[in-house]
Amino acid sequence: MKNVEKYARGYFMPQEASLKWTRKEYITEAPIWCSVDLRDGNQALIVPMNLEEKLEYFKMLVEIGFKEIEVGFPAASETEFTFLRTLIEQDLIPDDVTIQVLTQSREHIIRKTFESLKGTKKAVVHLYNSTSVAQREQVFRKSREEIIDIAVKGAKLLKECAFETEGNFQFQYSPESFTGTEIDFALDICNQVLEVLEPTAENPVIINLPATVSMSMPHVYASQIEYMSEHLNYREHVILSLHPHNDRGTGVADAELGMLAGAQRVEGTLFGNGERTGNVDIVTLALNMYSHGVDPKLNFENIPAILSVYERVTKMRVSERHPYGGELVFTAFSGSHQDAIAKGMKWREEKEPQHWSVPYLLIDPLDIGRQYEGDIIRINSQSGKGGIGYVLQQKYGLDLPQSMREHFGYCIKNVSDQQQKELLPDEIYDIFNKEYVNINTPTELVKYRINEEEDFQTTVVVSTDDGVKEITGTGNGRLDSVSNALQAYLGLEYSDLVYKEHALEIGSKSQAVSYIGIKASDSKVYWGCGIDVDILTSSIKALFSAVNQMSRNMNKNN
Repeated sequence: MKNVEKYARGYFMPQEASLKWTRKEYITEAPIWCSVDLRDGNQALIVPMNLEEKLEYFKMLVEIGFKEIEVGFPAASETEFTFLRTLIEQDLIPDDVTIQVLTQSREHIIRKTFESLKGTKKAVVHLYNSTSVAQREQVFRKSREEIIDIAVKGAKLLKECAFETEGNFQFQYSPESFTGTEIDFALDICNQVLEVLEPTAENPVIINLPATVSMSMPHVYASQIEYMSEHLNYREHVILSLHPHNDRGTGVADAELGMLAGAQRVEGTLFGNGERTGNVDIVTLALNMYSHGVDPKLNFENIPAILSVYERVTKMRVSERHPYGGELVFTAFSGSHQDAIAKGMKWREEKEPQHWSVPYLLIDPLDIGRQYEGDIIRINSQSGKGGIGYVLQQKYGLDLPQSMREHFGYCIKNVSDQQQKELLPDEIYDIFNKEYVNINTPTELVKYRINEEEDFQTTVVVSTDDGVKEITGTGNGRLDSVSNALQAYLGLEYSDLVYKEHALEIGSKSQAVSYIGIKASDSKVYWGCGIDVDILTSSIKALFSAVNQMSRNMNKNN
């Protein structure tokens, strides 16, 4: 690419190595979660949410289990102010939920913020000012000392306003654009703010270190977080928080490594909505923990319902391949993948293991409200016999013989390829019925009678284009006698009859299903399926279906 020389790394590594986090294997407990959907997420929307939509979204966040929810920047607009006052005045904030509000370190904004909080039971007041080299030099044109003075004055005013306002307030400070700030300066400004706020065990202060613009690989961010964690004053009374953005596509990795490095709290949004490439996706973070057997303390047991509200009120769309939430994230089209999944699911049924372990499926889709039927295995021209058989068995209770699955698999692949589309389960079932089930042309079964006392002598009444006729046959069993009668009457020869039967697993429990495969003299195999309330009748119908397939093929070739 052109102009690569115009770019340089803009982050700052700690002065000393901070790599203790690398010795940790995984996250062992959930952080404090803070949703910033209603502030950071909302301001990123083309059409911001109206009051009713915000109230619905707030209710959903509460139901999911968020205990801290940033509800806006109340001094920024009348809309934000009104939303906060509605929550307070209509008593819509549960006692165990803390709202959070954002304010710049400017006197009139801080005072307006506390005015908006009158009557609230508990709130986090989030103070921030920009600290990065780019912001200091280009936007504010101020020295380090002047930037520190802005933060310290804001912190002092927080304490003053909190003292004058009824309510229980916790303080949070963010050196905005932390990732572009010299690490020694970030530490200095945070410690000077902490000296003013004087955190205690009863009222800890939140220090939030945002990747306002993601500028480094995740291990660099983790090293920065660990350095800050080890050098902040009042550390035992500080809640270290992360607010990763996703400019480099590493928001989730930044958060995960940041937690290994000492962070106790994460600010993010559902499905990563936010300005530019978005905020860290809390759904992905939480379910990543879940996949390791760690309770995320958030309820995502009905992802489809959450998605429905999210997409409706934000007017945003979650990509089909978005982790956990996307329509296709559990779906296999590939034949080999489908076969492995189908076998893995069967193994689980047989072994009943304690822990989840199915090929290609990180977690059980049922745990987050997805369905095996239509969510895991979907059929197109790339699909194989295992997936197609799995769909028929799971949705319709049809357990095809292995070799019949392969035969039907090629049939479905051809249809999907010709139509250039995915085939839905009902379409697959309709094709199966049309191709195999109770086929009654050119020879239709009318009725039969078997005398088991005389070597299974069988009389079968059939209907063809030539009319209704009665044919007879004998054999070493009931089905064999019917087969011999058909071969003699139709002048057909076949061998190696493959037979399987079972009760219909889904739907009417009174019906039986039989499958029969016959091999012609040219080694071609023809398959039929019979469904009937009587098991013997279903077997005979399956045989008639297979024989009719064979007859049709012979008539077509003659």
